[in-house]
Amino acid sequence: MSQPRAILTDIEGTTSSISFVKEVLFPYARAALPGFVREHGQQPDVRRWLDAVATEIAAGACQDEVIAETLQGWIDQDRKHTALKALQGMIWEVGYRNGDYTAHLYPEVAAVLRGWQAAGLPLYVYSSGSVPAQKLFFGFSDAGDLNGLFSGNFDTEIGGKRETASYARIAEAIGIEPKDILFLSDIVEELDAAREAGLQTVLLDRLSDYPMPRTGDATHGHTRVENFQQITL
Repeated sequence: MSQPRAILTDIEGTTSSISFVKEVLFPYARAALPGFVREHGQQPDVRRWLDAVATEIAAGACQDEVIAETLQGWIDQDRKHTALKALQGMIWEVGYRNGDYTAHLYPEVAAVLRGWQAAGLPLYVYSSGSVPAQKLFFGFSDAGDLNGLFSGNFDTEIGGKRETASYARIAEAIGIEPKDILFLSDIVEELDAAREAGLQTVLLDRLSDYPMPRTGDATHGHTRVENFQQITL
């Protein structure tokens, strides 16, 4: 691995446990969705996403109750849909600000991120969760507000995480050659796409998320580590 000039990181399974998202955030959003849609459905920033869902499922308008049920089904399926992620982010903001939970970080993550940033490495986030949801996550983390560590955030509006073109767009937006960007993720297929775009890659294979270690051919040739402290730059 050559010395990167920027680091791009995933969240779920990389900086933070998969279980926090699936056992805390998803159920919270699922339970809150019907009431949120009833209360805020006519606000423009909410309406645009509800209409996007309606168009997809019915090629036109449909009742908001049906949209809410559809969104709950998508949560159950863990569907990576931009409209769902945007609406979940709005709901999660209420939970964070009410102190219902803080965002999980693995114990070493905050210190390593601070060290990289202090060493002059700009840090960026790329997650399927919306940019507002990302900022809430790191703003209300177990380690406090970490948003000041990051130079930028990207979500699926720039493209899918398993699409090579997404990483090329991110590199262009950052203004750094792809070969000088290191991408961290727990998903091999995402790392494959990033490598195809020219980025350097590291596979996070945390034993609490992946009890059966992914080694050999399962890594697809990506450098494998079990925590951020094992990443050597």
